[in-house]
Amino acid sequence: MRITAATCVKNEGPFLLEWIAFHRVIGVTDFLFYSNDCTDGSDTLLDALAQANIVQHLPNPAQGRNYQMEALKDAAKQPVVYDADWVWIADVDEFLNIHVGDHTIPALIEACGDPQAISLTFQFFANGGIDEFVDEPVISQFIQTHNPDIWCDQLAIEVKTLTRRDFPVQYFGAHRPFFKGSLPKNKRPHWTDGSGRDVQFKFKMAANKRRIRQFPAHGARDFATLNHYALRSLDSYLVKNDRGDVNREHRNFDDTYWRERNDDAWEDTSIQRYLPALKREISTLKKIDGIADLHDACVKQHIATRDRLLQNPDYAALRDQLRDLATTPPQEQAVMQKLGLTA
Repeated sequence: MRITAATCVKNEGPFLLEWIAFHRVIGVTDFLFYSNDCTDGSDTLLDALAQANIVQHLPNPAQGRNYQMEALKDAAKQPVVYDADWVWIADVDEFLNIHVGDHTIPALIEACGDPQAISLTFQFFANGGIDEFVDEPVISQFIQTHNPDIWCDQLAIEVKTLTRRDFPVQYFGAHRPFFKGSLPKNKRPHWTDGSGRDVQFKFKMAANKRRIRQFPAHGARDFATLNHYALRSLDSYLVKNDRGDVNREHRNFDDTYWRERNDDAWEDTSIQRYLPALKREISTLKKIDGIADLHDACVKQHIATRDRLLQNPDYAALRDQLRDLATTPPQEQAVMQKLGLTA
């Protein structure tokens, strides 16, 4: 089975080997990376991995617009995507945690009944009070999360989607594929959630504009969860804030983004089942000529960027502000206040 993962990156150098290694462990066979405006060595590392036939790496074709959507439009024309049996579109801070069989993508597909698409629900992992960036697997460091069925005050949570080769794709979105609304009923794709249940009709048909990329999370995670490490360490979050959003121009992060994703009410270590195989695969990648040195260079640049940012009083103040914030999301705090459960 040929499974291609496609993604966009900007200054994600320290995290690339873990993400590639993890996805190789769960069954991904091919990778397509788009990069833009990297200053931390990410593009150089990806070029070396491409030279070793581990990934394919292209410059992002976007011209000052929506970086991710322009890249996905281009990706649909690339043989590594259109020749694949399955396509997985995700970001480098997202890890597919599969709960069934041998914990691989083929096992997930089998459990879901081999549909034409599988949409997997996000679970946001909190910072957990970790200030310092360390060069260790992200999935080993961050274990605190929100109630999986509730994010902030929402019962519907975003998804990312595995797409089978015969899905009638009109175009790929970052969270799900789309097909023409005029498609006859008997031609509409078989599409499930992460428990093998048919996705909701309005989600499938993109009929509810507010929820074209999300649906209720309750009961949707029996076979897999999409772990999203949007914050990582406080150091790395500051660097992410400086970088801006890889997917959209003119979007920055503030304390609202942090507060919404730093709910630490629950603990989930299930993804750590992959750690032994992950570490072996990272070691294998680092044995490729030059890869370990290029990875180390990205790590050094990440730390140097952190140090530079903290010389700026605004970033030093942001660090202190984020460190002191409550871990209850603002929407949840507002609900509690209405109920008289908090001051």
